[in-house]
Amino acid sequence: MNSIILSILGFLLPSVAIYLVIAFIMILSGKPAKQIQDGSDLTFNELRIDYSRLPKLQAFVARDGKKLAYRHYPSQSEKILILLHGSGWHSQYFYPLAEFLSSRNLSRVFTPDLRGHGQSPERRGDIDYIGQFEDDLADLIVMIRKDNPRASLIVGGHSSGGGLAVRFAGGKYGSMANAYLLLAPYLKYNSPTVRRNSGGWARPNLGRIMGLTMLTNIGVTWLNGMRVIDFDMPKEYRNGSETLSYSFRLNTNFAPRDYRKSLKATTKPLLVVAGTDDEVMHSSKFESEISKYAAARIELLQGVSHLGVVVGAEVRPVVEDWFRGLEMEALPGVSPR
Repeated sequence: MNSIILSILGFLLPSVAIYLVIAFIMILSGKPAKQIQDGSDLTFNELRIDYSRLPKLQAFVARDGKKLAYRHYPSQSEKILILLHGSGWHSQYFYPLAEFLSSRNLSRVFTPDLRGHGQSPERRGDIDYIGQFEDDLADLIVMIRKDNPRASLIVGGHSSGGGLAVRFAGGKYGSMANAYLLLAPYLKYNSPTVRRNSGGWARPNLGRIMGLTMLTNIGVTWLNGMRVIDFDMPKEYRNGSETLSYSFRLNTNFAPRDYRKSLKATTKPLLVVAGTDDEVMHSSKFESEISKYAAARIELLQGVSHLGVVVGAEVRPVVEDWFRGLEMEALPGVSPR
Protein backbone atom coordinates (compact mmCIF):
# COMPACT_ATOMS: atom_id res chain seq x y z
CA MET A 1 0.00 0.00 0.00
CA ASN A 2 2.80 2.42 0.90
CA SER A 3 4.49 1.77 -2.43
CA ILE A 4 1.27 2.61 -4.28
CA ILE A 5 0.91 5.87 -2.36
CA LEU A 6 4.52 6.78 -3.05
CA SER A 7 4.04 6.04 -6.73
CA ILE A 8 0.97 8.27 -6.88
CA LEU A 9 2.78 11.06 -5.06
CA GLY A 10 5.75 10.63 -7.35
CA PHE A 11 3.46 11.23 -10.30
CA LEU A 12 1.39 14.05 -8.82
CA LEU A 13 4.00 16.23 -7.15
CA PRO A 14 5.98 17.03 -10.31
CA SER A 15 2.71 17.83 -12.12
CA VAL A 16 1.57 20.15 -9.34
CA ALA A 17 4.97 21.81 -9.25
CA ILE A 18 4.90 22.42 -13.01
CA TYR A 19 1.35 23.80 -12.73
CA LEU A 20 2.38 26.22 -9.99
CA VAL A 21 5.50 27.34 -11.82
CA ILE A 22 3.47 28.13 -14.94
CA ALA A 23 0.90 30.04 -12.89
CA PHE A 24 3.54 32.14 -11.11
CA ILE A 25 5.41 32.87 -14.34
CA MET A 26 2.19 34.19 -15.89
CA ILE A 27 1.42 36.28 -12.80
CA LEU A 28 4.88 37.82 -12.58
CA SER A 29 5.47 38.37 -16.30
CA GLY A 30 2.01 39.59 -17.24
CA LYS A 31 1.59 43.19 -18.42
CA PRO A 32 -1.46 45.39 -19.03
CA ALA A 33 -2.70 45.23 -22.60
CA LYS A 34 -1.83 48.04 -24.94
CA GLN A 35 -4.63 50.44 -25.70
CA ILE A 36 -6.51 49.00 -28.66
CA GLN A 37 -9.39 50.59 -30.49
CA ASP A 38 -12.04 48.34 -31.97
CA GLY A 39 -14.61 50.71 -33.38
CA SER A 40 -14.79 54.20 -31.86
CA ASP A 41 -13.47 55.18 -28.42
CA LEU A 42 -15.84 55.15 -25.47
CA THR A 43 -17.08 58.69 -25.01
CA PHE A 44 -17.94 60.16 -21.63
CA ASN A 45 -19.51 63.50 -22.58
CA GLU A 46 -22.98 62.04 -22.03
CA LEU A 47 -22.19 61.90 -18.32
CA ARG A 48 -22.28 65.70 -18.14
CA ILE A 49 -25.70 65.77 -16.49
CA ASP A 50 -27.30 68.17 -14.03
CA TYR A 51 -27.12 66.19 -10.80
CA SER A 52 -28.38 69.01 -8.58
CA ARG A 53 -31.50 67.00 -7.60
CA LEU A 54 -29.69 63.70 -7.15
CA PRO A 55 -30.99 61.84 -4.06
CA LYS A 56 -28.61 61.73 -1.14
CA LEU A 57 -26.68 58.59 -0.38
CA GLN A 58 -28.10 56.26 2.25
CA ALA A 59 -26.56 53.09 3.67
CA PHE A 60 -27.51 49.53 4.48
CA VAL A 61 -25.55 47.09 6.61
CA ALA A 62 -24.17 44.03 4.84
CA ARG A 63 -23.67 40.66 6.53
CA ASP A 64 -20.06 41.52 7.41
CA GLY A 65 -21.23 44.60 9.33
CA LYS A 66 -19.98 47.08 6.73
CA LYS A 67 -22.17 49.99 5.63
CA LEU A 68 -22.69 50.15 1.86
CA ALA A 69 -24.07 53.17 0.02
CA TYR A 70 -27.15 53.38 -2.18
CA ARG A 71 -29.65 55.93 -3.50
CA HIS A 72 -33.42 55.54 -3.36
CA TYR A 73 -35.92 56.96 -5.84
CA PRO A 74 -39.39 56.56 -4.22
CA SER A 75 -42.71 56.08 -5.99
CA GLN A 76 -46.17 54.61 -5.42
CA SER A 77 -45.41 51.57 -7.58
CA GLU A 78 -45.54 48.00 -6.31
CA LYS A 79 -42.44 47.27 -8.39
CA ILE A 80 -38.89 47.70 -7.19
CA LEU A 81 -35.88 48.00 -9.48
CA ILE A 82 -32.28 47.63 -8.33
CA LEU A 83 -29.77 48.98 -10.87
CA LEU A 84 -26.14 47.82 -10.82
CA HIS A 85 -23.60 50.20 -12.32
CA GLY A 86 -20.77 49.34 -14.70
CA SER A 87 -17.00 49.44 -14.37
CA GLY A 88 -15.00 52.45 -13.29
CA TRP A 89 -17.70 54.66 -11.79
CA HIS A 90 -20.71 54.37 -9.48
CA SER A 91 -24.50 54.61 -9.45
CA GLN A 92 -24.81 58.36 -9.97
CA TYR A 93 -25.25 58.12 -13.74
CA PHE A 94 -28.49 56.15 -13.30
CA TYR A 95 -30.13 59.40 -12.17
CA PRO A 96 -32.01 60.24 -15.45
CA LEU A 97 -33.44 56.73 -15.88
CA ALA A 98 -34.21 56.18 -12.20
CA GLU A 99 -35.89 59.58 -11.89
CA PHE A 100 -38.01 58.86 -14.97
CA LEU A 101 -39.18 55.48 -13.67
CA SER A 102 -39.98 56.76 -10.19
CA SER A 103 -41.67 59.99 -11.32
CA ARG A 104 -44.02 58.03 -13.58
CA ASN A 105 -44.75 55.57 -10.78
CA LEU A 106 -43.38 52.70 -12.84
CA SER A 107 -41.03 51.56 -10.11
CA ARG A 108 -39.26 52.44 -6.92
CA VAL A 109 -35.57 52.41 -7.77
CA PHE A 110 -32.51 51.58 -5.69
CA THR A 111 -29.06 52.28 -7.10
CA PRO A 112 -26.26 50.87 -4.91
CA ASP A 113 -22.62 51.87 -5.12
CA LEU A 114 -21.07 48.44 -5.34
CA ARG A 115 -18.44 47.57 -2.74
CA GLY A 116 -15.07 49.00 -3.73
CA HIS A 117 -16.68 51.91 -5.63
CA GLY A 118 -18.21 55.29 -4.95
CA GLN A 119 -17.36 58.34 -2.91
CA SER A 120 -15.41 56.74 -0.07
CA PRO A 121 -15.14 52.94 -0.25
CA GLU A 122 -13.14 51.05 2.36
CA ARG A 123 -10.76 49.72 -0.33
CA ARG A 124 -11.26 51.24 -3.74
CA GLY A 125 -11.19 48.65 -6.51
CA ASP A 126 -11.18 45.63 -4.21
CA ILE A 127 -13.53 43.30 -2.33
CA ASP A 128 -12.87 40.56 0.22
CA TYR A 129 -13.69 37.48 -1.86
CA ILE A 130 -15.18 36.37 -5.15
CA GLY A 131 -18.94 36.21 -4.61
CA GLN A 132 -19.18 39.14 -2.22
CA PHE A 133 -21.07 41.24 -4.76
CA GLU A 134 -23.87 38.66 -4.82
CA ASP A 135 -23.93 38.45 -1.04
CA ASP A 136 -24.15 42.26 -0.81
CA LEU A 137 -26.97 42.36 -3.35
CA ALA A 138 -28.86 39.64 -1.51
CA ASP A 139 -28.46 41.63 1.73
CA LEU A 140 -29.81 44.75 0.03
CA ILE A 141 -32.81 42.80 -1.24
CA VAL A 142 -33.51 41.45 2.26
CA MET A 143 -33.42 45.00 3.62
CA ILE A 144 -35.78 46.26 0.91
CA ARG A 145 -38.22 43.38 1.30
CA LYS A 146 -38.63 43.94 5.04
CA ASP A 147 -40.84 46.91 4.19
CA ASN A 148 -42.05 45.64 0.80
CA PRO A 149 -42.75 41.90 1.18
CA ARG A 150 -45.23 41.67 -1.71
CA ALA A 151 -43.53 43.93 -4.25
CA SER A 152 -42.23 42.55 -7.52
CA LEU A 153 -38.47 43.01 -7.64
CA ILE A 154 -36.39 43.49 -10.78
CA VAL A 155 -32.60 43.32 -10.83
CA GLY A 156 -31.02 45.37 -13.59
CA GLY A 157 -27.53 46.33 -14.60
CA HIS A 158 -25.51 48.22 -17.18
CA SER A 159 -22.34 46.90 -18.83
CA SER A 160 -20.35 45.05 -16.13
CA GLY A 161 -23.34 45.58 -13.85
CA GLY A 162 -25.40 43.69 -16.42
CA GLY A 163 -22.88 40.88 -16.25
CA LEU A 164 -23.25 40.87 -12.47
CA ALA A 165 -27.03 40.69 -12.88
CA VAL A 166 -26.60 37.62 -15.12
CA ARG A 167 -24.23 36.10 -12.56
CA PHE A 168 -26.78 36.76 -9.80
CA ALA A 169 -29.60 35.26 -11.87
CA GLY A 170 -27.68 32.05 -12.43
CA GLY A 171 -26.51 31.68 -8.83
CA LYS A 172 -27.97 30.63 -5.50
CA TYR A 173 -29.86 33.92 -5.05
CA GLY A 174 -31.45 34.03 -8.52
CA SER A 175 -34.98 33.36 -7.29
CA MET A 176 -34.92 36.51 -5.14
CA ALA A 177 -35.76 38.55 -8.26
CA ASN A 178 -38.91 38.43 -10.38
CA ALA A 179 -37.32 39.75 -13.58
CA TYR A 180 -34.05 41.04 -15.03
CA LEU A 181 -33.18 44.15 -17.04
CA LEU A 182 -29.84 44.15 -18.91
CA LEU A 183 -28.50 47.34 -20.50
CA ALA A 184 -25.61 46.57 -22.89
CA PRO A 185 -24.51 43.75 -20.57
CA TYR A 186 -20.93 42.49 -20.36
CA LEU A 187 -21.27 38.73 -20.73
CA LYS A 188 -17.61 37.64 -20.79
CA TYR A 189 -14.35 38.77 -22.38
CA ASN A 190 -14.67 36.03 -25.02
CA SER A 191 -18.36 36.56 -25.75
CA PRO A 192 -19.06 37.56 -29.37
CA THR A 193 -20.95 40.56 -28.01
CA VAL A 194 -17.83 42.19 -26.49
CA ARG A 195 -15.37 44.30 -28.47
CA ARG A 196 -11.66 43.68 -27.97
CA ASN A 197 -10.56 45.27 -24.69
CA SER A 198 -14.05 46.73 -24.40
CA GLY A 199 -13.46 49.07 -27.32
CA GLY A 200 -10.07 50.24 -26.02
CA TRP A 201 -10.97 51.75 -22.65
CA ALA A 202 -10.08 48.64 -20.61
CA ARG A 203 -6.48 47.44 -20.25
CA PRO A 204 -6.51 43.94 -18.75
CA ASN A 205 -3.36 42.14 -17.62
CA LEU A 206 -4.29 38.87 -19.27
CA GLY A 207 -1.23 36.93 -18.15
CA ARG A 208 -1.84 37.84 -14.51
CA ILE A 209 -5.55 37.06 -14.83
CA MET A 210 -4.81 33.62 -16.30
CA GLY A 211 -2.20 32.82 -13.65
CA LEU A 212 -4.43 33.88 -10.77
CA THR A 213 -7.30 31.91 -12.28
CA MET A 214 -5.09 28.82 -12.29
CA LEU A 215 -4.27 29.32 -8.61
CA THR A 216 -7.88 30.05 -7.66
CA ASN A 217 -9.00 26.86 -9.39
CA ILE A 218 -6.91 24.84 -6.92
CA GLY A 219 -7.97 26.89 -3.91
CA VAL A 220 -5.00 29.29 -3.70
CA THR A 221 -6.58 32.72 -3.25
CA TRP A 222 -4.08 34.75 -1.20
CA LEU A 223 -2.87 36.66 -4.28
CA ASN A 224 -6.35 37.60 -5.48
CA GLY A 225 -5.96 41.19 -4.32
CA MET A 226 -3.44 41.86 -7.10
CA ARG A 227 -4.42 44.50 -9.65
CA VAL A 228 -5.40 42.98 -13.00
CA ILE A 229 -7.17 45.68 -15.03
CA ASP A 230 -6.94 49.44 -15.56
CA PHE A 231 -9.41 51.82 -17.18
CA ASP A 232 -8.59 54.81 -19.35
CA MET A 233 -11.04 57.48 -18.23
CA PRO A 234 -10.08 60.95 -19.54
CA LYS A 235 -8.84 63.27 -16.78
CA GLU A 236 -11.49 65.89 -17.52
CA TYR A 237 -14.20 63.46 -16.40
CA ARG A 238 -12.54 62.43 -13.14
CA ASN A 239 -13.55 63.86 -9.76
CA GLY A 240 -12.00 61.41 -7.33
CA SER A 241 -15.01 59.11 -7.13
CA GLU A 242 -13.98 57.01 -10.13
CA THR A 243 -12.35 53.57 -9.73
CA LEU A 244 -9.69 53.10 -12.39
CA SER A 245 -8.23 49.72 -11.44
CA TYR A 246 -9.60 46.45 -10.10
CA SER A 247 -8.22 43.55 -8.13
CA PHE A 248 -8.54 40.05 -9.53
CA ARG A 249 -11.31 39.12 -7.12
CA LEU A 250 -13.40 42.22 -7.85
CA ASN A 251 -12.91 41.94 -11.61
CA THR A 252 -13.82 38.25 -11.53
CA ASN A 253 -16.93 38.89 -9.46
CA PHE A 254 -18.38 41.30 -12.04
CA ALA A 255 -18.55 38.69 -14.82
CA PRO A 256 -20.91 35.71 -14.98
CA ARG A 257 -19.33 32.38 -14.08
CA ASP A 258 -20.66 31.01 -17.35
CA TYR A 259 -23.16 33.32 -19.02
CA ARG A 260 -24.57 30.48 -21.11
CA LYS A 261 -25.48 28.41 -18.06
CA SER A 262 -26.72 31.47 -16.18
CA LEU A 263 -28.99 32.51 -19.03
CA LYS A 264 -30.32 28.96 -19.39
CA ALA A 265 -31.11 28.94 -15.68
CA THR A 266 -33.04 32.22 -15.94
CA THR A 267 -36.73 31.51 -16.37
CA LYS A 268 -37.81 35.00 -15.28
CA PRO A 269 -38.79 37.78 -17.74
CA LEU A 270 -35.68 39.28 -19.31
CA LEU A 271 -35.24 42.53 -21.24
CA VAL A 272 -31.97 43.33 -23.02
CA VAL A 273 -31.44 46.82 -24.47
CA ALA A 274 -28.39 48.10 -26.34
CA GLY A 275 -27.54 50.87 -28.79
CA THR A 276 -26.42 50.38 -32.37
CA ASP A 277 -23.54 52.84 -31.81
CA ASP A 278 -22.20 51.06 -28.73
CA GLU A 279 -18.42 51.58 -28.54
CA VAL A 280 -17.86 48.70 -26.09
CA MET A 281 -20.22 45.98 -27.34
CA HIS A 282 -21.05 44.40 -30.68
CA SER A 283 -24.70 45.19 -30.06
CA SER A 284 -25.89 43.52 -33.27
CA LYS A 285 -24.82 40.16 -31.83
CA PHE A 286 -26.88 40.28 -28.63
CA GLU A 287 -30.00 38.76 -30.15
CA SER A 288 -28.28 35.85 -31.88
CA GLU A 289 -26.16 35.04 -28.83
CA ILE A 290 -28.64 35.47 -25.98
CA SER A 291 -31.54 33.82 -27.82
CA LYS A 292 -29.54 30.58 -27.87
CA TYR A 293 -29.88 30.30 -24.12
CA ALA A 294 -32.85 32.35 -22.89
CA ALA A 295 -36.25 33.63 -23.94
CA ALA A 296 -35.57 37.37 -23.85
CA ARG A 297 -36.98 40.52 -25.32
CA ILE A 298 -34.08 42.24 -27.07
CA GLU A 299 -34.24 45.85 -28.26
CA LEU A 300 -31.62 47.77 -30.27
CA LEU A 301 -31.81 51.57 -30.16
CA GLN A 302 -30.67 53.31 -33.33
CA GLY A 303 -27.77 55.72 -32.93
CA VAL A 304 -27.43 55.14 -29.17
CA SER A 305 -24.03 54.68 -27.51
CA HIS A 306 -22.81 52.55 -24.61
CA LEU A 307 -23.55 55.22 -22.02
CA GLY A 308 -26.50 56.60 -23.95
CA VAL A 309 -28.43 53.38 -23.34
CA VAL A 310 -28.58 54.47 -19.69
CA VAL A 311 -28.65 58.27 -19.70
CA GLY A 312 -30.41 58.92 -23.02
CA ALA A 313 -34.14 59.42 -23.49
CA GLU A 314 -34.40 56.67 -26.11
CA VAL A 315 -34.28 53.84 -23.56
CA ARG A 316 -37.12 55.15 -21.41
CA PRO A 317 -40.18 54.23 -23.53
CA VAL A 318 -38.76 50.74 -24.07
CA VAL A 319 -38.32 50.14 -20.35
CA GLU A 320 -41.69 51.73 -19.62
CA ASP A 321 -43.45 49.44 -22.09
CA TRP A 322 -41.74 46.40 -20.60
CA PHE A 323 -42.59 47.44 -17.06
CA ARG A 324 -46.25 47.88 -17.95
CA GLY A 325 -46.21 44.42 -19.53
CA LEU A 326 -44.80 42.99 -16.30
CA GLU A 327 -47.65 44.69 -14.47
CA MET A 328 -50.14 42.75 -16.60
CA GLU A 329 -48.37 39.51 -15.73
CA ALA A 330 -49.09 40.11 -12.01
CA LEU A 331 -45.78 38.74 -10.85
CA PRO A 332 -45.83 37.37 -7.30
CA GLY A 333 -43.36 38.54 -4.70
CA VAL A 334 -40.48 36.20 -3.86
CA SER A 335 -39.34 35.82 -0.26
CA PRO A 336 -35.60 35.94 0.35
CA ARG A 337 -33.89 32.67 1.08
